[in-house]
Amino acid sequence: FQIEAISDGYSIEILASSPGGGKGQGSGLDESLYVSREGYAMTQTMLRVKDPRASLKFYTETLGMRLLWDGHFPEWKFSLYFVGYCDAVPEFATDLERRAWAFEQKAAVELTHNWGTEADPDFRHANGNDEEGHRGFGHIGLLVPDVYAACRRFEELGVDFRKKPDDGG
Repeated sequence: FQIEAISDGYSIEILASSPGGGKGQGSGLDESLYVSREGYAMTQTMLRVKDPRASLKFYTETLGMRLLWDGHFPEWKFSLYFVGYCDAVPEFATDLERRAWAFEQKAAVELTHNWGTEADPDFRHANGNDEEGHRGFGHIGLLVPDVYAACRRFEELGVDFRKKPDDGG
């Protein structure tokens, strides 16, 4: 089952986790080509956002992620916000240490805000899904223990849906 909740025009696909996972059909790819992947990890997906306050509210309050680190670059007029799932964000002596820790977290979302876009009512990032005749970026995926409970919670929080669990297709 899946739902796709909207934030900044991007889709968030929510899947029900199942005990033991399950095995896929196999890709037919030569697995011997992947022997050098030791030490590799998916750390973040970057999404451009128009309004960082609204985006942070969605990712932290609605999806339950934590703000791992934020950095602001006045000389280049942009900010980065790393969000993700973790039990707690440790205390660090310096911002540089916290940034290094955030960059090492697996599967974080990097929200990139180019300053000034939040004040422009006509500004819109291309999200790869709404543009006429184009399909690009699809969604990021999250696992939840109970997709129906998550759906009810998102409804209570006023989240817009592209598709609910039993909508099919």
